[in-house]
Parts: sequence; structure tokens; C-alpha cells
Amino acid sequence: MTRVAAIDCGTNSIRLLVADVDLAAGTLTDVVRRMEVVRLGQGVDRTGRIAPEAMERTLDACRRYAAEARELGAGPVRFVATSASRDAENRQEFVDGVREAFGVEPEVVSGTEEAALAFRGATGALAGRFPGPFLVVDLGGGSTELVLGTTSPVASWSMDVGCVRMTERHLAGNPPSAEEVSAASADVEAALDRAGKAVPLGRTATLVGLAGTVTTVTAHALDLEEYDPALIDGSVLPVDTVLASCRTLLGMTVKRRAALPFMHPGRVDVIGAGALVWSGVVSRVRAEVGRAGGDLRTVVTSEHDILDGIAWSAAERG
Repeated sequence: MTRVAAIDCGTNSIRLLVADVDLAAGTLTDVVRRMEVVRLGQGVDRTGRIAPEAMERTLDACRRYAAEARELGAGPVRFVATSASRDAENRQEFVDGVREAFGVEPEVVSGTEEAALAFRGATGALAGRFPGPFLVVDLGGGSTELVLGTTSPVASWSMDVGCVRMTERHLAGNPPSAEEVSAASADVEAALDRAGKAVPLGRTATLVGLAGTVTTVTAHALDLEEYDPALIDGSVLPVDTVLASCRTLLGMTVKRRAALPFMHPGRVDVIGAGALVWSGVVSRVRAEVGRAGGDLRTVVTSEHDILDGIAWSAAERG
């Protein structure tokens, strides 16, 4: 048994998982999971740089996470940074700050590796319960990864569309106007056109959605009175139910979203764009499966994602 610390630093949130991993038995047991919305990617799509206030919010969370990991006796530590860090001109300043907090070199991973880690984290929990091939979709703040495979990835693609990026680029209205929605949808469709050339979406047997946008859409579809990971994880919803939930969240005002009992405050302003992206992905995959002679009727949501994949890889390295 190896106690590891895994950190996933994305465009919208930073998350910590301290877990006991038994590689021989193939088990991963949570000790603690943490998530904070720090919005590291604030303005990166427009300026190409991490804003000073976003840098400080994120590094402050890093220092607290590092202290907790040490207190819990975590051995191997792996810190993975994704879309916002990939795109920022001043990412070295961020890397230096993380190194000072954790004593390890943060890894600004490629979209391909991000997809592979997400696939491992998700399918490790779902394998045997659903048929493959899986299309695992990790919908983040700055990018969305699509990865297809059964026991391991056979094709993947990283799209530069995510809930923060699409909000800043297109959806200024409250609620967004029809023109804004149309422009954002066109952006997503163009990204899916490119993704479809690399990933054969029509081969999907089980569509799996990961990360905060997808779990929040699922909580809305389930009409939860509070955010409950146990009810969300592994839930299976009809495609039409997912699409209806996406439309509703996109059309809400920020005030109405904030009143939803399961809504994290840090997602209130970006969940509409996230729902638009997720709706576009689900619709495209269903259409491609249909063109290939299949019938995609349901969508699976997983609470296990890239963070779990990072933990597994940390144990192997350790």
C-alpha cells in the first residue's frame, strides 16, 4: 500500500486527492479529496497570461494542499497542470511557485496525456459495469479531452473549448442572447469537426462524462436537493434528459443558477457555457453512433477522473 498525493490544477479549479493505492490488488482508497475554484485561467484566452490575482489564489491553495498532504503522510506526490498553464506565457512563474510549495516539479501536461490520465481514472471505476469501447469526455474550464478505448486509449483529442474559455469568449449576457449562444455553438461544432477526424466517435458503446460541468448537469437532471457524489457517480441518464438539463442551465440567469441547491458558487457564472459544450458533445456522439448503425441512448457520469489517474501514476512512479 502506498499513500500518494495527486493534484489536478485546471483552468477553473484545483483539486487534491490523498489516497492509499494498492497496485497489486488494483485498489485506490480515498483518504481525502479537496476542490477549490481558483479560476487560474481568468483572462488567459484573451491575454495569453495568468493574471496576478489568479496566480496568487492558486498558489495559496497549493500551499494549503501541500501542508495537508505532508500532515497525512503522503509519500509520492504528482502535480499536474493542464489547459491554462499550457497556454500562458508566464507559466514558469507558476511552476516556480508550485515547486516551492510542494518540493516537486509540477508537470504541465499535453492534451494527449491529460486525456490518457482521465481515461484511466474513469475506466478504473467503470470497467466491468458497462460495455466498451468507452468514449471518456473530460470537460474542463479551458479544454475538453475526448479519449476512446476499452482497456487503454486507442485515440484521443484535446479541444480548446471549455466552460471558462467559452464564457469569456462568447457568453456575456445574463442569460446569454441567441446570438451569443449561436456563436459559441459554432465554435464547439468546429472543434468537434476537428476532433472527429482523430477520434472515431461512432465506435462509442458507452459515453462517459467527467468533471464539474458534467456532474453539475447530472445533479440538475437528478433534481438533487444537495450535491451528492454518491448519487452522481455511475449514474446513467437518457440522452434526451441530459440535453434538456443542458438547455435549462444555459437559459437561466446567474441568480437562478445560484439558487440551485447543488450548485457550487464557483461554477455559477460558467455552467451555462459548460452545459452548451456538453450538449454539443453528446448530440454529436449520438449522431455519429447512429450513422455507424448503433443507438446511443444513455450517458454515464463518473466522479472518478483525471485526479484518480494522477494518483495511480504517482503510486507507480513511487
